[in-house]
Amino acid sequence: MTGRETAAMELTDADAQLLNAVQWSFPLDAAPYAVLAERLGITEDQVIDRLRAVKDAGVLRQLSAIFDTRALGYTSALIAAKVDADRIDDAAEVINQHPGVSHNYKRNHDYNLWYTLAVPPGQDFDAHLDQLHAASGARVTRKLPTLKLYKIGVKLDMTGQTAADAKAEVLEHERPERRVDMEAPDLSPLEVATIQLCQEDLPLVPRPFAVQAERLGISESELLAILASFTERKLMRRFAAVMNHRNAGFKANAMGVWAVPEDDLDAIGPQMAGFAAVSHCYRRPTYDDWPYTVFTMVHGRSARDCEATIEAIASETGVDEYTLLWSIKEYKKVRLRYFTPEWSEWNDAHLAPTAASA
Repeated sequence: MTGRETAAMELTDADAQLLNAVQWSFPLDAAPYAVLAERLGITEDQVIDRLRAVKDAGVLRQLSAIFDTRALGYTSALIAAKVDADRIDDAAEVINQHPGVSHNYKRNHDYNLWYTLAVPPGQDFDAHLDQLHAASGARVTRKLPTLKLYKIGVKLDMTGQTAADAKAEVLEHERPERRVDMEAPDLSPLEVATIQLCQEDLPLVPRPFAVQAERLGISESELLAILASFTERKLMRRFAAVMNHRNAGFKANAMGVWAVPEDDLDAIGPQMAGFAAVSHCYRRPTYDDWPYTVFTMVHGRSARDCEATIEAIASETGVDEYTLLWSIKEYKKVRLRYFTPEWSEWNDAHLAPTAASA
């Protein structure tokens, strides 16, 4: 397993409410922890101390800006590969070396290795994917880009009060624009430096943005204005906490894939996205051996929780041709890092020789 996993932490009701707040509505304010404290009826010191405790316990993975990969000009897709069972660990290790691979899982299907791949603006996505296909030794590799995004937003209800069939409004930042080709934004050197810094963990101090602003050589108010601009330009979806699902008590995750007829997609896609337990909902392309048009990602405290949500979706939508793909092994789960040197290093090692010999 990747990521830090420790013995389960006993969370209080106050912890659960705090973790919901930092996942769902973290304030972009000079004193964000004080704002949270006032909202929750506790002190700023208590907010900081509890966040530090859940981070040390491995429950809270990171608190940072969540940027929109496509809006920044990166090309991305979900990838499904068929790999011989006796070499899947080796294949995953090769794939994980790519800086644009943020998630990589073994799942219970002939397509047994699933990963996300992103490449920077101006680069040939297929060249990267072809190299990974060859280096991994996969028998088949399928590119499954987003054709329509109905919802993206992982929010784990730490209170345990959300029913399997509960509904929730899909907010604007949870359904960002997706086009096949999205031009890279015109970013100043300061904006690039801000993206590089704010994808890192926010300090647990009373004025965390002042600490980051000092590193950038600007004022706290200037940094907050840049972050507000990123939100307005839809480059940043939100500022929020990311949980370590397993340490947070969500031991199971399942990808429900649905063969929704073409004529029903506009109605059923949003309907599926409206289930609170669905964190991701996309329309993706089909292949001769892959008839599934809609993907729904569900997280639960147990496998039965995931199954209950999938059953509720099937019952409400009437879609009965679907498959449930379970995450059997997590090979990689990290936040995608933008505008870092690792991209050039990977290109030089894996793509430059090919280009030079062409």
